[in-house]
Amino acid sequence: MFNRRKNQGKPFQIDTLIGANTRISGDVEFAGGLHLDGAVDGNITSQPGAASQLSISDSGKVNGAINVATVVLHGLVQGDIVARTRVDLGSTAKVNGNVYYGLIEMAMGAEINGKLIHQSAAVADVKVTEPSASAPAIVVDISTTAKSKLG
Repeated sequence: MFNRRKNQGKPFQIDTLIGANTRISGDVEFAGGLHLDGAVDGNITSQPGAASQLSISDSGKVNGAINVATVVLHGLVQGDIVARTRVDLGSTAKVNGNVYYGLIEMAMGAEINGKLIHQSAAVADVKVTEPSASAPAIVVDISTTAKSKLG
């Protein structure tokens, strides 16, 4: 209606594909684009400062922390997400952990059981367990906000 493009910026390039029948036990480090249809029991990280992109389909599952520049999530993550640039949560996305983000887009139906913590680009490379005390962050406790609005 307003000629708004859904994917603004470069198209998502997939350099690595983890198929639906694949299960990885251990940490995954990558560069470029990674698409996950299977399961990873471990942390997923990309090179700091790299323009990395992680896409997790509705059948994809991660049991560990994610630290990537851009995350597009439609599946399940059991752990914290650090999206240094952007996180896009589809309607079937489920996160059991905190989400640290620069920009966020959430579709109706996405679930987050944790906190949303905004980070500026200057502090986006901090560790998940130790947010920077010197840089301001905005913390929103979704469970408290939802309860107060719903009664």
